Amino acid sequence: MPYFDHNATTPLADCAREAWLRIQTENWHNPSSPTRAAARARIRLESYHEAVAIMLGGEPSHYIFNSGATEGAHAVLAHWAQKLPAQARIAVSATEHACVLAAAGHYFPNRIDWLPHEGGGFVPPAAISNAIAAGAAGIVVMAANNETGVLQPWPEIAAACQRASVPYLCDATQWLGKLPGAGLGSNNTWIIASGHKFGAPKGVGFIKLPKSLPELQKPGGGLQQNGHRAGTEDLASIAAFTAALVEAEQKHVLWESQRLAWRDHFEKALLSSIPGLQVIGQQWERLWNTSLLIVPCGTQSQWVTKLDKADFQISTGAACTAGKEGPSHVLAALGLPAELARQALRISSGWQTTEQDWQELQAIFQKTNHSIMTSIGFIEHKT
Repeated sequence: MPYFDHNATTPLADCAREAWLRIQTENWHNPSSPTRAAARARIRLESYHEAVAIMLGGEPSHYIFNSGATEGAHAVLAHWAQKLPAQARIAVSATEHACVLAAAGHYFPNRIDWLPHEGGGFVPPAAISNAIAAGAAGIVVMAANNETGVLQPWPEIAAACQRASVPYLCDATQWLGKLPGAGLGSNNTWIIASGHKFGAPKGVGFIKLPKSLPELQKPGGGLQQNGHRAGTEDLASIAAFTAALVEAEQKHVLWESQRLAWRDHFEKALLSSIPGLQVIGQQWERLWNTSLLIVPCGTQSQWVTKLDKADFQISTGAACTAGKEGPSHVLAALGLPAELARQALRISSGWQTTEQDWQELQAIFQKTNHSIMTSIGFIEHKT
């Protein structure tokens, strides 16, 4: 069954499964215990911190393994709310993931300034400089959008924030495992990420702390991970996370341009064969795997159901908002009319996706469009 919903989650990578099973068999002990077996588990844990730091930058002690980006967003923004001056305002991109927007709204109620963006949701570096000059005490801009795939200039944003000593939170969940991670962690930036977007298990991710290494958690609970996050570490899932990330970092060097070409050919073929179809963010640099389409007819549920029956799995947008009423907040932020936003379909491939999968998806898209158009024409004729 061709799977085109990788931005929602990915199948478990073989290397991740093997790493998970190996730890559950050999090093299942609590790393905080005083025994020799626990010491070996602790050494393993330290090696995973080191491996991630080598790939992304920064020091091993800067990385705190956790359950994923949702926990990370709340932990970071709760910390900012405690440490920034009273009534401080933060500047946020309106196209952030829902978990980030929810955390920002909770910890900074009525104290959010929305960053201006260009087409596709791209936040220009000048907007960051202007926000800082206007008094923003923190900046929140993701690395890559989960719905449109549009990439943000996170290196320039990080540099501007570092020059002004303003904290920057970057949600790298969709970037990590798809594009090179080198440099993400080498500056004074807060990073959050989830592993299940690139072949790791669900429920494991990390927070990357800035160089100042603030105390992240309030007193209470254990002192695991240098006192930043209480709770016994899930060593097996951390091992799987690290293995999947190492493999993904190797893949983008070999296959990224090839898979970008497959996606672009798919879009070009549909644009030329389906009148009225739109590709959101097409003029901007995007993730190689993501295509957000506005179809000219039919409902989202019709398309998803018809393609699912044909054994093709796609999405209408972010999985965390599936089933909610109303259009995507991302498309609303881009100014897309609600009636068009309700015609959005997200296609997101993975490293396992083949050129044939893309070709077959193109064919079934064209067939489905014809089927829906015929159905609409029949209904109109009967009435």
